[in-house]
Amino acid sequence: MLAGGLVLVAMGQQAAMAEPDQPAKVAFSQPTLPNSGPAMPYGSYARGCMSGAVALPTDGPTWQAMRLSRNRRWGNPAMIKTIEQLSRDATAIGWPGLLVGDIAQPRGGPMANGHASHQVGLDADIWLTPMPSKRLTAQQREDLPFTSMILKDKFLTINPQTWTPTHAKLLMLAARYPQVERIFVNPTIKKKLCESWTGDRTDMGKIRPIYGHDAHFHIRLSCPPGAAGCKPQAKVPAGDGCDKSLAWWFTKEPWEQKKRDPNAKPPPPPRPVMVSDLPKACAAILEAPAVASEKQATYGGAKAFTNAGGAAVRSSAAGDDGPQPSEDVPAAAPPP
Repeated sequence: MLAGGLVLVAMGQQAAMAEPDQPAKVAFSQPTLPNSGPAMPYGSYARGCMSGAVALPTDGPTWQAMRLSRNRRWGNPAMIKTIEQLSRDATAIGWPGLLVGDIAQPRGGPMANGHASHQVGLDADIWLTPMPSKRLTAQQREDLPFTSMILKDKFLTINPQTWTPTHAKLLMLAARYPQVERIFVNPTIKKKLCESWTGDRTDMGKIRPIYGHDAHFHIRLSCPPGAAGCKPQAKVPAGDGCDKSLAWWFTKEPWEQKKRDPNAKPPPPPRPVMVSDLPKACAAILEAPAVASEKQATYGGAKAFTNAGGAAVRSSAAGDDGPQPSEDVPAAAPPP
């Protein structure tokens, strides 16, 4: 029997509970470990789930995972491999290492807060803050503030005190990977790239302007080969993206608040996405037995497992730094 609810049982195992259909963001925020099935994404980036996730080790030679309490270090092996590859390659351009933000929940799916996408293990947030030379404690990883690349008092203006040419090199390095389909950044960052990048612009079109994303960039991979249940996005338009689709973000339209008739009846709240609204495989993934431990499911095997000072894991529904707008754009916006 397929069910959306889970309860935790002894030894870190998870078992299914026969419950009626429920909001997907509630059901998928409960599992603390992935299922033990094969690695596979199901559905779309913003409406799906994943099987057989692996965890990014909290520490590596050239990366550190952040905000560990969210328990969002899980992804498709292709994504974890890409993060590790980028962290190594980045050192050659003068970037000391990556601070890695949210990837996905243990079984993917909608999150209680923070993201519209990140549901199939093929999205990851990389901070635009270079990795410090010291290893951060678990608490420091919770508390370290984000550093914006734009000026607070001059909307849509790059901050020359925080933005550097090495930031541009890092973004273009990531865009060159063939498995990377899109990279989301703040429109101001995209504009700066368009104005200042003098190297090969072949892959610049993958870098897409979107709300938010002034303190991190969002990497999205294409559906892996053989993943028949993964729903791809439309292809990125040809060109470098330094065109009217970028110019639109610097008009009033994207930022205007729609005026409402004060006498009109408020619209009803939107219906939550239910487990039954996701691909059928997702309910079965919720029910599936969990792996024995995080150590077993860490990418690179048990030898790669690190604990980063014994960070306590809390529900991903707990408070964070607020929403990080990603792929939600108004109907009038150019496609991301």
